[in-house]
Amino acid sequence: MLADYHVHTAFSDDSEAVMEDVVQEAIYLQIDEICFTDHVDYGVKMDHTLFRCKSAAQQRKFKKRLNTDYPNYFKEAYRLQQKYEGKIRIKIGLEFGIQQHTTDLFQKLFDSYPLDFVILSCHQVEDKEFWTNEFQQGMSAAEYNARYYQEIYECICKYKDYSVLGHLDMIQRYHKTRFPFERSEEIIERILAQVIKDKKGIEVNTSSFRYGLSDLMREQKILRMYRDMGGTIITLGSDCHNKANLAAQIPYVKEKLKGLGFKYFCTFVKMAPVFRKL
Repeated sequence: MLADYHVHTAFSDDSEAVMEDVVQEAIYLQIDEICFTDHVDYGVKMDHTLFRCKSAAQQRKFKKRLNTDYPNYFKEAYRLQQKYEGKIRIKIGLEFGIQQHTTDLFQKLFDSYPLDFVILSCHQVEDKEFWTNEFQQGMSAAEYNARYYQEIYECICKYKDYSVLGHLDMIQRYHKTRFPFERSEEIIERILAQVIKDKKGIEVNTSSFRYGLSDLMREQKILRMYRDMGGTIITLGSDCHNKANLAAQIPYVKEKLKGLGFKYFCTFVKMAPVFRKL
């Protein structure tokens, strides 16, 4: 079975991929199931309802810093589910770019819409983003790695309505060289222990190949630790923002997971994992 559980469309502010075009490409690639997971990043982005309350000048300033347009997102996903029924399974999720001070906003959002799947990701800390280097500025690699992982740990201790942790070691994208796993091992173990205790899972994100990283994302040492600790819930996602990268490297990663001793990956229905043979 081929499934991609990290797919972005034009409902995310960093993608221009038309949702139906993505579905048609998935059918062409003989993908059995996809899950849309467009972005929500409270703290650095605003909801469309708030955006429409701003003045014209403010709207021009913030127009590229918007969360998913939830009503239209769900409306279009439901339409495509019906239109392509029997050809592909379409699940509806979101990617929560969560921070400690935004958990209440995410809880309200989760309670407002029926979701199959939620990726919990850390894209920024204290509203400072990684890709701009604002978060890392003034800190050593050891300091900002420790702060990054601590933020994830604090968030998952506080917020529970998610399915998997997305790209746990995403901070590796922003190093000139890979930061040694051993220097973050203790906090990563604490994170994984909490994930397993809460019956949640982790994601293997195949965008590591696009970013030219030297390992998977989760790196294999993290995957081995998760396996040894008894973790079993794993999803596979391309993190694609255009249809050209849909399901990229997922068959290869499935084989790597087999080699690491895993037997299953997961899809989701109404936030419940479904185990599929690798």
